[in-house]
Amino acid sequence: MSTEPSSQPVLRASDADRDRVIDTLRSAVTDGRLDAAEYDERVEQALAARTFEALAPLTADLVATGAARPLPAVPAPAGPVVESVLIREKHGPVRREGRWTLPHRLVLRTLWCTVTLDLTRAVLTGPELIVEIQGRGNGVVLMLAPGMVVDANELSVRHGSVAITNGPDDGTPETLRIHLVGRNKHGSVTTVWDAPGEAERSSDTTA
Repeated sequence: MSTEPSSQPVLRASDADRDRVIDTLRSAVTDGRLDAAEYDERVEQALAARTFEALAPLTADLVATGAARPLPAVPAPAGPVVESVLIREKHGPVRREGRWTLPHRLVLRTLWCTVTLDLTRAVLTGPELIVEIQGRGNGVVLMLAPGMVVDANELSVRHGSVAITNGPDDGTPETLRIHLVGRNKHGSVTTVWDAPGEAERSSDTTA
């Protein structure tokens, strides 16, 4: 047996990747391609999986029909991976929009700013985006497209407001999970959702 190391890196799976596999398994139970015992067994394996290599076999025999959403064995990012981007600003507007490349982590160190992050046409480089907010008096607006999911459990807002709403329930597969973390004093965080038709037209235009 060869002891040479593999040239392919082992790719770690995220919670979002495991959730997508479980969604596919749930669809397979609904349309009769899996029974309850098989579903329970595969869900346990999905929850325990730590790599794409471990996840892929769980749906390999289920992705031939249109009802299932396949999980790629190796994710292909739409753009080059950028680990972290830092934005510093005081008393001014901050806006990111259009075809800008998302990093894995976006850090906002801003004071008394209006921050608009338009993600509706952004270039994704992975399944998740961490937005770290560290500042005071910031009004942060996230403009989102169907398929994006926001988790604000690790965000602390003092003497301000958080208005995080769910996206339209139109069956769009999850494309990006956004984790909001950090602290924002005397400010607000708001989500604004793009209509499904608008997102499709944007994709057609930029294809």
